[in-house]
Amino acid sequence: MTIPDPVVPDRPLAVVTGASSGIGYELARQFARHGYDLLVNAEDDRLSTAADRLRATGASVQAVRADLRDRSGVEALCAAITATGRPVAAAALNAGIGRGGAFLDTDVDDEVDIVDLNVTATVRLAKYLLRGMAARGEGRLLITSSVASMTPGPFQAVYNASKSFLQSFAEALGGELKDTGVTVTSLMPGPTETDFFRRADMTDTRIGRQDKDDPALVARQGFDALLAGKGKVVAGSAKTKAQGLVSKVVPDRLKAGAHRRVAEPGSGGDGGED
Repeated sequence: MTIPDPVVPDRPLAVVTGASSGIGYELARQFARHGYDLLVNAEDDRLSTAADRLRATGASVQAVRADLRDRSGVEALCAAITATGRPVAAAALNAGIGRGGAFLDTDVDDEVDIVDLNVTATVRLAKYLLRGMAARGEGRLLITSSVASMTPGPFQAVYNASKSFLQSFAEALGGELKDTGVTVTSLMPGPTETDFFRRADMTDTRIGRQDKDDPALVARQGFDALLAGKGKVVAGSAKTKAQGLVSKVVPDRLKAGAHRRVAEPGSGGDGGED
């Protein structure tokens, strides 16, 4: 008896973390609209609703709820990817958290969570994904950094530092993988209309209360840069792009002072969140 070859889906597979809302969800939607099947991850209960909405595009969507702050969560996600039996054509490592406030006042466990998710989980997942891509000689990886990576961040000290790590990490990987068929793109959004500032306890700050970019716009620009194989993209409004340009030339001391003024608790005035 002849055993038929396994059926290989026509649609490539993309993996997106932090996909339950915000930029992550919009990145997943970009992949789905451009012919990818999806394996999406987040740690919160909104993931199942997001997955249902993504399936409405016609994509096959597998949702893996796991907390990537824990090594066991990263391992569960990697196991789920392996279990698909499919190569990962593209991945967006977008999961991340922040915490506002004076470093002396915040809980150290909250700060360590930022490092565990933004940095450690990204390193572990990038190692797993890039080895597979490099072995095949093709693949695309997007890492969500931030324009904050270019600025020392008083009252967001650990968060900004984590994004500086990711920016350096992404650009270094891009250099290592040059001419391999694998590309690494860093997505650098500015303040974006997501749950970030609420979860980071920053709704009483100037930056938390200012107008923010549309996550769909940020994701589209990031996705376009990924497909084009660009090393990095400052994504969002013209204001954010201008901020990225200015940050290249302004001394760190001045950038840190400006960041302090917009991120200091209570700087947004009375009334807290609207």
